[in-house]
Amino acid sequence: MSAEQLNNQGQLRHLISLADLPRSQIEKIIERAAHYSRPIGQPPPRDTILRGNTVANLFFEASTRTRASFELAAKRLGADVLNLDVNMSSRTKGESLLDTIYTLQAMQIDIFVVRDASTGVPLRITKHVAPHVSVLNAGESDVSHPTQGLLDVMTIQRNKGEVGALCIAIVGDIKHSRVARSAYEALTKLGVGELRLVAPEELLPEEGFPEARSYSRLSEGIRDVDVVMALRIQKERFAELGEIPDPQEYFRRYGLTEERMQLAKPEAIVMHPGPMNRGVEIDGALADGPRSVIQQQVTNGVAIRMAVLALVHEHVVAGLGTAR
Repeated sequence: MSAEQLNNQGQLRHLISLADLPRSQIEKIIERAAHYSRPIGQPPPRDTILRGNTVANLFFEASTRTRASFELAAKRLGADVLNLDVNMSSRTKGESLLDTIYTLQAMQIDIFVVRDASTGVPLRITKHVAPHVSVLNAGESDVSHPTQGLLDVMTIQRNKGEVGALCIAIVGDIKHSRVARSAYEALTKLGVGELRLVAPEELLPEEGFPEARSYSRLSEGIRDVDVVMALRIQKERFAELGEIPDPQEYFRRYGLTEERMQLAKPEAIVMHPGPMNRGVEIDGALADGPRSVIQQQVTNGVAIRMAVLALVHEHVVAGLGTAR
């Protein structure tokens, strides 16, 4: 995968997955994102590096946060932005995905930001774009969400320092979560001290997380941890679970509360990728309380996406791609 994502000079061209992205690239993206980060309440950073370029957000799966974050990131870098209306797109009218890509590329799109419910779509698109065009994965089935993984690591580092000394717990639907997979990939690349996966047995993964420890009891999984990340539970999953018949029962057993967080270290932080189901994965008082860095995650998300957009653009600027 890394050969697909990097050009022959080792520069980032596409961002499809963190699984085989070198540690040095992960660190480079986070370092660049720090340049684009400002505290909430201060004017957001702006740059002109993408002036004259066009970014197309192709969200074939519903999204609010990720799409808005990419749009703001591109605009703050000076790009023109096209948001494809999925409900009115040519794909729903029978046009193939690649014909849609070819049509948009003919309109001089420079960067495609793609979210799709099917596995393999972003990578497939990379095989059919011009040499100067980049493809960024904004969420792919249940397998990958690389910018989310990067923003989560950035948030952890800014609050708790380097991950090598930390114990981190991810709580929720691990089995179906692209967020969990990308967080796992990023954290293990950076040498996380200990990574725990906490979920009902039915929602623990069967494979794909060899360096993590699994727990089916919340009290054991979050004891003495430095970071707790809750994952959104898709409500349709409750019908699939035998022992967890409804959201109330899930909250009783696995919901994060101020009281339960007393099991973690005193300075432990709480994260959530959003959107939150308050009273299911997390209590509202905890989500809005002093332990929570959820809003920081959102802010860091724009910075990470600005960094990725800027870095893939440098692939072209350096003359390593074909000029338009």
